[in-house]
Amino acid sequence: MADRIPLYPVRSAAAANRKRAAYYSAAGPGAERPSRYQLEDESAHMDEMPLMMSEEGFENDESDYHSLPRARITQRTHGLGWFVCGGWKFLCTRCCDWLINVCQRKRELRARTVWLGHPEKCEEKHPRNSIKNQKYNVFTFIPGVLYEQFKFFLNLYFLVVSCSQFVPALKIGYLYTYWAPLGFVLAVTITREAIDEFRRFQRDKEVNSQLYSKLTVRGKVQVKSSDIQVGDLIIVEKNQRVPSDMVFLRTSEKAGSCFIRTDQLDGETDWKLKVAVSCTQRLPALGEDSDPPIHESLSIENTLWASTIVASGTVIGVVIYTGKETRSVMNTSNPKNKVGLLDLELNQLTKALFLALVALSVVMVTLQGFVGPWYRSLFRFLLLFSYIIPISLRVNLDMGKAAYGWLIMADGSIPGTVVRTSTIPEELGRLVYLLTDKTGTLTQNEMVFKRLHLGTVSYGMDTMDEIQSHVRDSCSQLHSQATSSTPPRKAQSSAPKVRKSVSSRVHEAVKAIALCHNVTPVYEPRAGGTGDAEHAEVDQDFSDENRTYQAASPDEVALVQWTERVGLTLVNRDLTSMQLRTPSGQILTYSILQTFPFTSEGKRMGVIVRDESTAEITFYMKGADVAMSTIVQYNDWLEEECGNMAREGLRTLVVAKRTLTEEQYQDFESRHAQARLSVHDRALKVAAVLESLERDMQLLCVTGVEDRLQEHVRPTLETLRNAGIKIWMLTGDKLETATCIAKSSHLVSRTQDIHVFRPVTSRGEAHLELNAFRRKHDCALVISGDSLEVCLRYYEHELVELACQCPAVVCCRCSPTQKARIVKLLRQHTRRRTCAIGDGGNDVSMIQAADCGIGIEGKEGKAASLAADFSIRRFEHVGRLLVVHGRSSYKRSAALGQFVMHRGLVISTMQAVFSSVFYFASVPLYQGFLMVGYATVYTMFPVFSLVLDQDVKPEMAMLYPELYKDLTKGRCLSFKTFLIWVLISIYQGGILMYGALVLFESEFVHVVGISFTALVLTELLMVALTIRTWHWLMVVAEFLSLGCYVASLAFLNEYFDVAFITTMTFLWKVSAITVVSCLPLYILKYLKRKLSPPSYSKLTS
Repeated sequence: MADRIPLYPVRSAAAANRKRAAYYSAAGPGAERPSRYQLEDESAHMDEMPLMMSEEGFENDESDYHSLPRARITQRTHGLGWFVCGGWKFLCTRCCDWLINVCQRKRELRARTVWLGHPEKCEEKHPRNSIKNQKYNVFTFIPGVLYEQFKFFLNLYFLVVSCSQFVPALKIGYLYTYWAPLGFVLAVTITREAIDEFRRFQRDKEVNSQLYSKLTVRGKVQVKSSDIQVGDLIIVEKNQRVPSDMVFLRTSEKAGSCFIRTDQLDGETDWKLKVAVSCTQRLPALGEDSDPPIHESLSIENTLWASTIVASGTVIGVVIYTGKETRSVMNTSNPKNKVGLLDLELNQLTKALFLALVALSVVMVTLQGFVGPWYRSLFRFLLLFSYIIPISLRVNLDMGKAAYGWLIMADGSIPGTVVRTSTIPEELGRLVYLLTDKTGTLTQNEMVFKRLHLGTVSYGMDTMDEIQSHVRDSCSQLHSQATSSTPPRKAQSSAPKVRKSVSSRVHEAVKAIALCHNVTPVYEPRAGGTGDAEHAEVDQDFSDENRTYQAASPDEVALVQWTERVGLTLVNRDLTSMQLRTPSGQILTYSILQTFPFTSEGKRMGVIVRDESTAEITFYMKGADVAMSTIVQYNDWLEEECGNMAREGLRTLVVAKRTLTEEQYQDFESRHAQARLSVHDRALKVAAVLESLERDMQLLCVTGVEDRLQEHVRPTLETLRNAGIKIWMLTGDKLETATCIAKSSHLVSRTQDIHVFRPVTSRGEAHLELNAFRRKHDCALVISGDSLEVCLRYYEHELVELACQCPAVVCCRCSPTQKARIVKLLRQHTRRRTCAIGDGGNDVSMIQAADCGIGIEGKEGKAASLAADFSIRRFEHVGRLLVVHGRSSYKRSAALGQFVMHRGLVISTMQAVFSSVFYFASVPLYQGFLMVGYATVYTMFPVFSLVLDQDVKPEMAMLYPELYKDLTKGRCLSFKTFLIWVLISIYQGGILMYGALVLFESEFVHVVGISFTALVLTELLMVALTIRTWHWLMVVAEFLSLGCYVASLAFLNEYFDVAFITTMTFLWKVSAITVVSCLPLYILKYLKRKLSPPSYSKLTS
């Protein structure tokens, strides 16, 4: 990578080193990097700056460097050649985009005033709260579907040819020979689209018709989801979908909070805790005015997003955003009609055939000498040779796609697979990039506690019983001390420090893990209990079997479940207190004084609790090792052990504590409350106050939790890598977790280096960081969504170019729209086929943006699988779907497409020879049913049976995924292979026609009989030549077609001389012509297989 990029000589080493030191050495997580170069204001200077230069070049204002590839691209001249070769399409697209932007100007985002319970008072209009996933409406359906069909050159060409038959001077043969195939294609397409559209309409109607209770001055009123307006007060029951974005005002839960499930919004299966606005939760009854007016700041905790599910209690909220302004809708993109690469390539070939058709017609008219109305002759020749571009190509390919879809769904090795988009099965065989979600796709999202490390001693899964005995001993010892009359000592800090016993250290670590979290135990009501909030307490069963834990992160739940197994059980929690039960059954109560939730910037969470029995105040904190290493007291083992656990694929958390005096806490609390009330820079001020506590904390332990991978993820990823597919992981999870999973799943091999892209906020930092990454060879890239956004703003082309050279890429903290944007960038910059795979509602945009989208039906619902082109049950099914079905679908369609073209070219060659022999007359060689029968009854079944052909068995394709690599180069269908088929067609067409003309004796009708029979036999033999593995249906198709032709000879008196075709003379002439047309090709195929065998034949031999 670096070899191609020139480095520049050192100009000022001292200055450069100072600048590097300023960037690469930070004085800990809390300290800010000095000055960030003040480069944001130097935009004019930065615009001229290339990426590919050293830091020394960056240091000095040099301007003698090479310009960027992107700069060179933009400076190309746009001449007439550019316009003809596609520039016109580019200009039309730009004009249409400009018109759309003018018609659909985005509304300016500004603050809105919401009148509670009085939506009619809102001054501005807001969108309806209806969900709409349909592509068309009643008026746009027919025009839209016809446009999608006739934007392809092939279909448009046949529409023009069919319409020309209404002109008497141009009419050749019967109308049905042109309109019947075209009408069939359109009927199939319109029916398929209508069914899909009706299903989408039914799904939307079901969601929009859901009933909700609305609070009004007249009491509760039932209202449809689509009729909800901004300002309405809506009651959402337990397990009901939240219909729009709302502010959470009140709940039936005593704690003033509720849980929501967000699996359809962000893909996470864990429940999220939401807190009601405290002033409305405290009101005795809704509708009472408070006096004086209350001003309360709202946070993200007070919101309920649309498409989430209320998991506990009944909630009341005020609607703030509806319809297309909701968060879930703004995070999804409109579905588009996907067109396969094979279809685009065939479209290009039909254009080449059209040019050949025009050239041939012009040659014929020229040789005719432009006599009479030559333009009429030109048009008639164009129509005579129109079979060069066969309409049956479209029919055969569409039927082939349906067959591939059926074969995929019938495969017993990948049960439950559903093909939702039947137009692109060949895309599965052309993929170069696979972009996958992490949670629920590569992993099961089930956490298991694996390791506890105390510095001097480590406990694994096999030594958990030791921890149980330590906790039991320590708890009984503390219990006996508490029951004795000795009052609790206050002056513990003055006591001499002694080395604590292992039991007390283990107990402190387990207690810290049991207290420092955001987990809430949930008890389900007893069966048959009343649903009223007042009686909910009575109806709940508080036994251990009925308790489940809910938290924003599965890591948290895994830790609390582990503390329960070793003896300390979390039995109750609300916003102000929590209770733990010891192994002896004693209940320990702790008051929650402060909670500091986890943030992606801080990478840690904390809690301050007061032990009710001893009045001791303790500040517990846990977080990532990078964040905690500077907060805890000096030690020599933390970094090493965290590295060891990470290499095992475990997610590590460092746990620490600090004991506070009452005075220390009161001082902190007053400063913290003051910081929280500030209007400007609130987050910074709160973080600064908290930082005063995060000093010299006592390191308790390091925990290791494993996120279980899906079954057979490692061999599947290895199969895909061997198939030449590059895998990118796009996840909303934090960087450490994503890196762990990338290692444990072998997405990144153990020997491979990982380059973690540092957080960047400005153009200068992005420039330096990209330069640092550019020097790395063969290493995986890990980058966060924020850094990615900055780099894409300034160095889009360079970043994608560097990332594409990496063996694997991990993007963490990605929003759904960022995932979709990465997919689009890969498609634009590499021009290669991309596939996106995910299982949650947050993956829908990415799935729809990719060339091929695969959805997994999992715990996170069916949003992804319904929006995808292919739906599977497990990630391991991807390997077989691509390597077996994708490969065979592409190879079969390529063979089928070229053979159908060959079939049209042969008969067009015969027509050209016939016309040239008979003084360039624009008269058809075969008329009426012969032309229709040739493309249908006589050759359709054998040709279509090519969809059952396979070069290697599925087991062999799975064993040697390297066979897949050849497909990405597109060698099965290229101008080279197409040219070979053209030459074969010209040779066979010439032999058949000249042979018939040479061998016929008296009547012209004999020419038709001999040549047409030889033509049908040649096509059947060519199908046999093309087939690589015979299937019994292929044999049936061959003999069925031959039988149909022989049987039909008796009824075709107007075309054939029945007396002649029953003679031996007819038989030997037909046989001789057929042998001459096919035998050389059989010999050439045999020699090619002997001298230059294809890769698959080496495996089968």
